[in-house]
Amino acid sequence: MVAELTQEERTSWLAALKHWSLARDGDAIERAFEFADFSEAFAFMTRVAMIAETLDHHPEWSNVYNKVNVTLTTHDAGGLSQRDTKMAKAIDELL
Repeated sequence: MVAELTQEERTSWLAALKHWSLARDGDAIERAFEFADFSEAFAFMTRVAMIAETLDHHPEWSNVYNKVNVTLTTHDAGGLSQRDTKMAKAIDELL
């Protein structure tokens, strides 16, 4: 079982992940990305998918043309966990 982050840990991680915001009453984090076109957005999603497979942690996301919305939560923990912060940091490093 994966442990859910405490309120203090959430606050600390959110400060470190500047472009992410809390969602779902603090049970998730989300970020919107915008690219030049669909090809760039799809390439980004492909790179994220490869990271997700490596970390065995998969985002909830949507794509419309050049926009990608990513939501991270850990269902096993019932909310945010270290897995989400690690995934968010890895996604940020792609940019």
